[in-house]
Amino acid sequence: MSHYYTIKQSGSHEVIIQRSRFIGHLSRAYSEEEAQAFINKIQKEHHNASHNCFAYIIGEQDQFQKANDDGEPSGTAGIPMLEVLKKLSLKNSVIVITRYFGGVKLGAGGLIRAYSSVTSDTIKEIGAVKRSLMQGFTVQIEYPLLGKVENHLQGSTHIIEHIDYLENVILHVYVSLDQQASFKDELINITNDQVTISESDQRYVEENISLF
Repeated sequence: MSHYYTIKQSGSHEVIIQRSRFIGHLSRAYSEEEAQAFINKIQKEHHNASHNCFAYIIGEQDQFQKANDDGEPSGTAGIPMLEVLKKLSLKNSVIVITRYFGGVKLGAGGLIRAYSSVTSDTIKEIGAVKRSLMQGFTVQIEYPLLGKVENHLQGSTHIIEHIDYLENVILHVYVSLDQQASFKDELINITNDQVTISESDQRYVEENISLF
């Protein structure tokens, strides 16, 4: 995939609805085994909760999807949670919502709204990222060119990961796959071809995004 969206990091967020405690727990998962391990961990930590409902969506084509109501009326918890993940186009993400029953029954419609909103609120609280597959380059220049090159890169969509100040300056830069040729041309032009550009690794680079 050239890019995809996923959650920023693992975390939890608590909401009180009609005296019931709802705690959303989020994590990344790159396999069903990872997702299940996270689910099991939350279930053990909250073994005395009324319910530990979960949903996950994994794979480039969202090929691994699962939702579980854990004792709530069928279709009122896991599926609404999964639908939020799908609506936000999140991949490789698992959510568990722990519920401690507060004595007030919400009804089917109320449960669907509760589990949907807690999923959304937890994602909003934890945050999301766009992961883009980018090509790494090392850019070697002499010191007098650093200001011009650094200013150009900072005003572009390219990402400077770090800079080594050695005999010459070496910038480690990540570039979108479809901008590799133009990236090289830009640097050759602004340095009058006084630059050495070498490919390094290819990896996903993250940037924070807002889904709401």
